Amino acid sequence: MAKDLPPIPAFLGVDTSLQGRVWTGPSEARLRQSQALEQETGLPEAVCRILAARDVSAAEADAFLDPKLRDLLPDPRQLRDMEKAAARLVAAVSARETIAIFADYDVDGGTSAALLLDWLRQQGRDATLYVPDRIDEGYGPNAPAMSDLAARHDLIICVDCGTLSHDAIAAAKAADVVILDHHLGGETLPDALAVVNPNRQDESGDLAHLCAAAVVFLTLVEANRQMKTTGANTPNLMNMLDLVALATVADVAPLIGVNRALVRQGLKIMANRARVGLTSLADRAGLNTAPTSYHLGYVLGPRVNAGGRVGRADLGARLLSATNPDEAQAMADRLEEFNADRREIEAEVRAAALAQAEERGLDAPLVWAAGEGWHPGVVGIVAARLKESTHRPAVVIGLEGDEGKGSGRSIRGVDLGASIQRLAAEGLLIKGGGHKMAAGLTVARDQLEAAMTRLSELLAKQGAGAGGPRELPIDAALMPGAATPELIRKIEAAGPFGQSAPAPRFAFPDMAILHAREVGTGHLKLSFGDGLGARLDGIAFGAFDTALGPALSNHGGKRFHLAGRLEISHWGGREKVELRLEDAAPASS
Repeated sequence: MAKDLPPIPAFLGVDTSLQGRVWTGPSEARLRQSQALEQETGLPEAVCRILAARDVSAAEADAFLDPKLRDLLPDPRQLRDMEKAAARLVAAVSARETIAIFADYDVDGGTSAALLLDWLRQQGRDATLYVPDRIDEGYGPNAPAMSDLAARHDLIICVDCGTLSHDAIAAAKAADVVILDHHLGGETLPDALAVVNPNRQDESGDLAHLCAAAVVFLTLVEANRQMKTTGANTPNLMNMLDLVALATVADVAPLIGVNRALVRQGLKIMANRARVGLTSLADRAGLNTAPTSYHLGYVLGPRVNAGGRVGRADLGARLLSATNPDEAQAMADRLEEFNADRREIEAEVRAAALAQAEERGLDAPLVWAAGEGWHPGVVGIVAARLKESTHRPAVVIGLEGDEGKGSGRSIRGVDLGASIQRLAAEGLLIKGGGHKMAAGLTVARDQLEAAMTRLSELLAKQGAGAGGPRELPIDAALMPGAATPELIRKIEAAGPFGQSAPAPRFAFPDMAILHAREVGTGHLKLSFGDGLGARLDGIAFGAFDTALGPALSNHGGKRFHLAGRLEISHWGGREKVELRLEDAAPASS
């Protein structure tokens, strides 16, 4: 019998960090792969480490580092109902029919709507935008709204919603309905003219990683193709990739395949500052450099979302489709105010949810909390925070009357959307759906405990809650003097980074903490060095919600290993490297 292989030693000997993690470095095989890539391609070591982690061969390196949309964009017609949906859209434009767009209230829905509005506007056409109120109407099409829109329009296009809305679609008999969505479909589809969705049950799943805005983009590609066969002029789609990039990152779609090319090209378009809505939003947020995928997910995305969470539901979509700079600036200002309100509400709900979840226990397959009157606009964000801190799927529910409305977030390898949908089919939820990483639900108050118990069972079968301490992968050790802007630019050549394509994480061993203090609401700002003159600044968001903030701010002269991701910050016309700190561990004496 073969002997068991010895466990890989913890990186820098960190088997229990301040965050309760074990640090793991690249395997010997991965290091050899990286070294071989460096020899064969002549690329910098930092880039080869990333390529090796993605299993990119030397022959594939050039194509990976410079992904071309023309090489990666799938044929739109491989999606079911695509030709029918695009033909109906083209016919509506040609016949000057009345069109309504029913969009979800998040970034993906807002960008999807803006894509259609932009495409129509380039042809001298307009459409009615309808975004449901999160509190009064809830997620997705509802029968009263759809019936009213159908009475006044020839065509209704549902974006980022509609796949499970059988009753609402049936209420729109007076108009044709086209659904462009990406949420997990059920065994039957609503009675719409066309349902274009890579996550339909009868699809191959090859394009399941697309967000709704990418589905809309493919629909417009097909619509342009059909228009060209008649000799008609077609709108410029490449200039719309900024919207697709924003949606892809903000909706946490995996940055694989065509998504990498969409985001990469979209960031280039966004850097031109041609879309007045995004420019106003970036200026209002104080973004003074070309945006990266980080800015899409953590700076611009939350602000677009803010209107749908705690303010006016259609504000994000209207900003993204705005053409008047003054109007765009006014909307960006309003979204900034809504985002500040959202932060305050989120902090209150988060504290209550965490206390309840801790009392219930954080070692179960599912972490969940429910509270009276918790704002439905922030429960998804709070669920994400619980998921991040516990590394378990999390659900947070706001209760009102006899019902609760909630959102859930999942971890890699655990399909939350499918489990939520199964609960709905079993009758434990009033309704529910979503995709692998995120889902929404409505539950009767008297079914809450039973539903969460059953959901925990379903998630446990997928491996949620199993295993020992969570691992923190480290790509390499680095000293402060080597962390230069030139290194970051070389690393960014292998981007964009995001879901399923993480930026490299570096460990800085045996660092002296020079300064450390709390800033904002629970964030840690610090400066550290190696004792030889080189030093770096760093920031750890939410550090005082964990052991990280107290330990480093009260370091007492102790030295620490620090781990995180590097980025370039711009201040006063200068650029410098900053560490986005994720974890730390005491250095051995």
